[in-house]
Amino acid sequence: MREMLIIGIGSGDPDHLTLQAVKALARVDVIFIIDKGAAKDDLARLRLEICQRHLRDRPYRTVMIQDPERDRNPPHYEASVLAWHELRLKEYERAIGEALADGECGAFLVWGDPSLYDSTLRIFERLAGRTALHLSLEVIPGITSVQALAARHKMCLNKIGQSVHITTGRNLPRCLPTESDNVVVMLDGDFTLTGVDPHTTMIHWGAYIGTRHEILRSGRVADVLEELQAIRREARKVHGWIMDTYVLSRI
Repeated sequence: MREMLIIGIGSGDPDHLTLQAVKALARVDVIFIIDKGAAKDDLARLRLEICQRHLRDRPYRTVMIQDPERDRNPPHYEASVLAWHELRLKEYERAIGEALADGECGAFLVWGDPSLYDSTLRIFERLAGRTALHLSLEVIPGITSVQALAARHKMCLNKIGQSVHITTGRNLPRCLPTESDNVVVMLDGDFTLTGVDPHTTMIHWGAYIGTRHEILRSGRVADVLEELQAIRREARKVHGWIMDTYVLSRI
């Protein structure tokens, strides 16, 4: 039996690792790291830094898995994502079969928490029913960018007795208007805030949360939208990628 750990590592700060995650890492023989290309080297580098910090007293191996290319503007989004997951599944299966021996423990280090807008668990669910790898799976929760953003802005995500809605930029227009006073938005590539009333909505925004590149802004949407769009363009130009999260609140 091969043991596999899916470990949430937080949203950028190595100190986001929980004690449970640190203890889990102490069991690991092989760390699998997804290579997303030169533009996102920072993501792989953080994972390596975490390993160097917490696995100093244990020999381990790292295995890089090349992330398959993905169509970012497909005609059918869900079908495209499922096809991309299938390509990832094959790469994961190959890498695990080649690098992880029976009786050893491997780990995938997941940005944020494995349960929130991450494909790793879905891929392993499919992998479990289609492979002879005989994997024992364990999930270690992590701090999400949502939690980290709220902490950095010193805010509560919910108003008293009210709900919080978490969605993506792609789905934001379909989620508004909403009964929730606070809407948390992730994975918003376009950042147009379509459907948002700029005069009656506050935004608490953050990018690269927890890293040395962290940027935070807040204000009424009407007052800060153009600035935020300019910041995002410049940040993407400098770093080659951007990962941001924001909270929309009714005024």
